[in-house]
Amino acid sequence: FVLDLIAFGLAVAAEQRRSTAKIVQDNEIQYNYCVYNSDIATGYGVGAFLFLMASQALIMVASRCFCCGKALNPSGSRAWAVILFIVCWLFFLIAEICLLAGSVRNAYHTKYRTIFSEQPPSCETLRKGVFGAGAAFIFLTAIVNKFYYICYSNARENSFRPYGGGGEAGVGMGAYK
Repeated sequence: FVLDLIAFGLAVAAEQRRSTAKIVQDNEIQYNYCVYNSDIATGYGVGAFLFLMASQALIMVASRCFCCGKALNPSGSRAWAVILFIVCWLFFLIAEICLLAGSVRNAYHTKYRTIFSEQPPSCETLRKGVFGAGAAFIFLTAIVNKFYYICYSNARENSFRPYGGGGEAGVGMGAYK
């Protein structure tokens, strides 16, 4: 939960600190060019990416990635664990794509200059909301991961044990009344 919380905070900070650009004219007034402010949002986005990846890896190791280990009891908990496993991976991939694409696009700065042109240069920046979408999917991933682990734990506690599983090996015969 702490890793998800840190990733969410970094993604929100990245959204707030996206790069912005302004058009500046050189000293001799021959051309215009773009000047970008600090690039801290890229670092925040990469940090959120890594913390979310660590959180997902921790959940998958704790649950043995749902495919290794003892067989789970065929119950409602196992069914919900399967559904939530798929959903958590889907939300995780969407969040990671948003964070990675936002970080790459935020780090990209155009070097266009206009000489003897009336049109100003195109100072492209990251669209508003890319890191915000990543933060939203981090939040959804965190919630779904917690429910997945709860359902997985419930299904694992009641593990499937064929033939009575560790109880009496013989046929139980009691006094007939």
